[in-house]
Amino acid sequence: MNICIITGSSGLIGSESVAFFASKFDKIIGIDNNMRQVFFGTDASTEWNTKKLTETIPNFEHHHVDIRNIEELEKIFSTYGADIKLVIHTAAQPSHDWAAKEPITDFTVNANGTLNMLEATRLHCPKATFIFTSTNKVYGDTPNFLPLVELDKRWEIDESHPYFKDGIDENMSIDQTKHSLFGASKVAADVLVQEYGKYFGMNTGVFRGGCLTGPNHSGTKLHGFLSYLMKCAITGDKYTVFGYQGKQVRDNIHSWDLVNMFWHFYQNPRQGEVYNAGGGRHSNCSMAEAIEMCETITGKPMNYEYSEDNRIGDYIWWISDLSKFKVHYPDWTWKYNINDILTQIYENTSQRQQ
Repeated sequence: MNICIITGSSGLIGSESVAFFASKFDKIIGIDNNMRQVFFGTDASTEWNTKKLTETIPNFEHHHVDIRNIEELEKIFSTYGADIKLVIHTAAQPSHDWAAKEPITDFTVNANGTLNMLEATRLHCPKATFIFTSTNKVYGDTPNFLPLVELDKRWEIDESHPYFKDGIDENMSIDQTKHSLFGASKVAADVLVQEYGKYFGMNTGVFRGGCLTGPNHSGTKLHGFLSYLMKCAITGDKYTVFGYQGKQVRDNIHSWDLVNMFWHFYQNPRQGEVYNAGGGRHSNCSMAEAIEMCETITGKPMNYEYSEDNRIGDYIWWISDLSKFKVHYPDWTWKYNINDILTQIYENTSQRQQ
């Protein structure tokens, strides 16, 4: 048999991976214990997605397991052994703000949990491809010291800078910078995945995401920028814009486009490779531009307020350079742009609000 294991299988990227790879593997093993609800409250629960996946994908098997529990992971990995061909690790504590409240929980989920997954893979299916969803926050606040220019609705990098054309590449240092505790725990996991590739010769890929988004996101105040923004646009709940005049820029990649990157990597894997993964110049927006798009799509004004206090470690401008991945996998490109993404989130969120 060909088995694919996916952690965080009811979350945004995990559930997209389940749907994408279900037709490509004999069985999909999902690992998810709905910690997102523990982190962010009832509104962030992913149980609706677990139910949907279980009911609609015949070869999907759900396991309510915490990735910090190595004994439970051992049971799953030892059952399938070398039949496991692909491991997609998306489970994480994903919020800056939440990490500062409970640093030990954040670190044990993000770093120890990743180590558990890597070690289980090494011991039971060392030839499997291991894919990890890291984050651009491993670069800390270094991007905020780039030569940025304030425009009417967004911040932009100076046109003379090498990053202007395609965005920020993987050569930016992850050292000597303020990461946030979340960023630090993800750095630990990121480096571990690289090391298992380079030291043990395993096929491992690190994907440092910009804003990962899509219609299956259970967006909440502390995580899930576009999803939560559109939810507020639909419900009329007040949204707070934090700092930078609302002109901070994010590149946004649709969950399907990211998972399609995983698929290309799986077909020709590398050992300990790192890629920036975001919307790039193809799909990005400022907060102010996103609010305007939400108002256009919903047909009503947003209820929002502005706070001068930016979030610690927040980026003023981030656009990912995907040139390296495109050189390695020239058949890949984006399918969805920012308008496609917001329209899909609107349609899906509207249905769930009914």
